[in-house]
Amino acid sequence: MAGGATTPELVAAVSEAGALGSLAAPLLTPLAIIEQAEHIRRLTDKPFAINLFVQTRPQVDFAQIEAAKLLLQPVCAELGWTTLPTPTRWCEDFEAQLDALITARPAVASFTFDVLHGSQVQRLHEAGILVIGTATNLAEAIVWQAIGADAICLQGTEAGGHRGTFIGAQQDATLSTAELLAVCRPQIQIPLIVAGGIMDGADIAAALAAGAQWVQMGTAFLTTKESGIHPAYKQRLLAATSDTSATTRQTRAFSGRFARGLDNRFMQLMESVADQVPAYPVQNALTGAIRSAAAKESKTEFMSMWCGQGVARARDVHAADLVATLVQEMQTATRKS
Repeated sequence: MAGGATTPELVAAVSEAGALGSLAAPLLTPLAIIEQAEHIRRLTDKPFAINLFVQTRPQVDFAQIEAAKLLLQPVCAELGWTTLPTPTRWCEDFEAQLDALITARPAVASFTFDVLHGSQVQRLHEAGILVIGTATNLAEAIVWQAIGADAICLQGTEAGGHRGTFIGAQQDATLSTAELLAVCRPQIQIPLIVAGGIMDGADIAAALAAGAQWVQMGTAFLTTKESGIHPAYKQRLLAATSDTSATTRQTRAFSGRFARGLDNRFMQLMESVADQVPAYPVQNALTGAIRSAAAKESKTEFMSMWCGQGVARARDVHAADLVATLVQEMQTATRKS
C-alpha cells in the first residue's frame, strides 16, 4: 500500500483496535521512515509493522529512457503534453531504508519483490524485529523459510497492488489465494499469512479454516477514514460494483511490474505495449509525473488506483470500526460453520 495510503493515523488506529497496522515505506526516504514510526508511537503504544520493497538501484541508459518515453506518448498526447520529464531519481536506496527500519524498531518488518540475505534477517532478529516475507509461489515460500523468516505472506492473484514474485516470470504466478495456501501448507512449517480478495469476516474465517494462521488485508482499509489515498481514488473504489476481473486487472504499464488496480484509460492506452515498458523502478519513475499531475487535477483515468478483486465490498468507515466489524463477522461465520 505504498504511496501514502498508510498514514500514521491509519497504522495506529488498526493497531489500537487489536490488529497489526503496517506502514508501507517503500517510497519513503530513510529519514521519513524514522519520523513516521515516531509519529505512530505518539499515537499508540501497540505493536506495528513496516513494509519495504527489496530492490537494487537500476542500471539505465539514455536509449532505454527515450524508448520508454515514446511508448508513453499516447498518454502524454491525451494530457496535452509535448514532452515527459526525465526523473532525477529512480528509487530509494534499500540498504539505507533497511538501516532506518532497524533504527525505528517496529515489532514486525515485512518484505516483497525479493528475498533478504541471511545476514539481513540476522540483523533484524538481533534488533528484536520479526521478519515476514512475501511469496506468490511455493519456491519463493521455501526460500523465505530457509533464510529464516518468522512467517510468510502468501499473495494470491486477487491481491491489489504489486505482485511480489521474485522466482520465475511474474505472469506465471497465477495461483489464487486459496490455491497458493493449499500448495504451500504441506511444505512450509512456519506460520502462513494469506492476502488477496479478503474483505470481510467471512473471508477471514474461511482462510483460517483452510489452514492460514493470519490474514493480511489492504483494499479493505483503502477506503477507511484514516487512509491517505486521493479522495477521487477513494470514491472510485467505493463506487465499484463488481469483484470480477472486469473491474480490476493486472498491468505492467504504470510501474514496469505487474500490479492489480481499477481499469482505466491509462491501462487501455498502454495495453498493447505494456510488455515492452522498462522494469520497475524505471517505468514507475517515468510515470510519476503523469500520476502526480493527474492527482492534482483529480483525473482518475490517469492515476494508478491499486486495489484487489474484492473492491466492491469496500466500506467507508473508521479503521477501528472496520476491525471490530471484521472480528464480529468472523465470529459469526465461525459459529455458523
